[in-house]
Amino acid sequence: MNTFIPDGEPIGARLRAVQQRIAQAEQRFGRIPGAVTLLAVSKGWPVSALHAARAAGQTLFGESYLQEALPKIGALHNQGIEWHFIGPLQSNKTKQIAQHFSWVHGLDRESIARRFSAQRSALLPPLNICLQINAGDEAQKQGIDVRDLAALERLAESVRELPHIKLRGLMTIPAPRQTFDEQRRLFSVVREVFERLNQNGWGLDTLSMGMSNDMEAAIAEGATLVRIGSAIFDG
Repeated sequence: MNTFIPDGEPIGARLRAVQQRIAQAEQRFGRIPGAVTLLAVSKGWPVSALHAARAAGQTLFGESYLQEALPKIGALHNQGIEWHFIGPLQSNKTKQIAQHFSWVHGLDRESIARRFSAQRSALLPPLNICLQINAGDEAQKQGIDVRDLAALERLAESVRELPHIKLRGLMTIPAPRQTFDEQRRLFSVVREVFERLNQNGWGLDTLSMGMSNDMEAAIAEGATLVRIGSAIFDG
């Protein structure tokens, strides 16, 4: 984990710059103002960095490593933060994720969904779930092949039938592309699947895609949540 805050503009100023980029992209691509939510990806950064972002008004934070995330959640437990788990999912980590997070991005297995449902307290709101889509035909990437709509719908049906978890949408992390048009093309494939599922009555409301280097392309293709780390914390 980084143990210092980098020199340069304060985190609050960088956060505002990202928010401005989002607002400009919404306007440029005909999105409703405020349609895109900012998730600050705080993995690798100390509690002091999260405090700075929270002081600037950020309330949604994404963490990828459970061992790192739990102390942060404890340190900031009274700060009104919504925690999103955005890392790889392992069966031996599901219980603590189910106990401490509000969202999980990246579900691609029914077995993990069943563990979350069984381990989420009935006293908590349902755990919000986004299914991970492999949009670029990348063998090394997790996620359901974007071309296999039947497999996606089977998993979605399984999630929808389980108690204590709630299917909210889709997420994707495509490999970096050099041009805006290439970025947009991959995101458009996921958007089309999202729309097709909703045409079939799924009622999804979250399309989690876009990071620091491609958020504009994601917003152009309908992202409702962008996951931004380096542009906020790295300067």
